[in-house]
Amino acid sequence: MALRIRLTRLGAKKRPFYRIVVIDSRKSRDGEYLDLIGNYDPLKDPAEIRINTEKAISWMQKGAKPSDTVKQIFSRQGVI
Repeated sequence: MALRIRLTRLGAKKRPFYRIVVIDSRKSRDGEYLDLIGNYDPLKDPAEIRINTEKAISWMQKGAKPSDTVKQIFSRQGVI
């Protein structure tokens, strides 16, 4: 099972809100996920990012690979 750390979209039309989740790479974007790591709200100024760094590091050590967008978010927050 190939694990990915990626965003799943919530919120209304034109008002996106994202969760940062650990999910099997074969599942759909909003499919059932294994673990919730944090939240990302791009509409606030500055963007509001909440990440449980212990969980994120733990999942990456287990082999989960972050998507490109999540990698950028992690680098801004100092997780990577």
